[in-house]
Amino acid sequence: MIRSELIQKIADENPHLYQRDVEKIVNTVFDTITEAMAAGHRVELRGFGAFSVKKRDARTGRNPRTGESVDVEEKHVPFFKTGKLLRDRLNDE
Repeated sequence: MIRSELIQKIADENPHLYQRDVEKIVNTVFDTITEAMAAGHRVELRGFGAFSVKKRDARTGRNPRTGESVDVEEKHVPFFKTGKLLRDRLNDE
């Protein structure tokens, strides 16, 4: 499902809301999650999962084309851990 499909589904299930308002709500939720993660915070949505940021240390990598060693800088990457309810629904438990 892509963002526009999510917006359309929410708008269809809530006919009292205008689609432009649903779009603002969805964008605000995603922007808030992004801002919190950029600040290094953990975002937990009960039953769904938790978004966090993990730090990857600097390392020496290898260029696959030339085989030459390359220094890879430290970086932060997003990480998602599913919640128990979501995991159970995916596994039909």
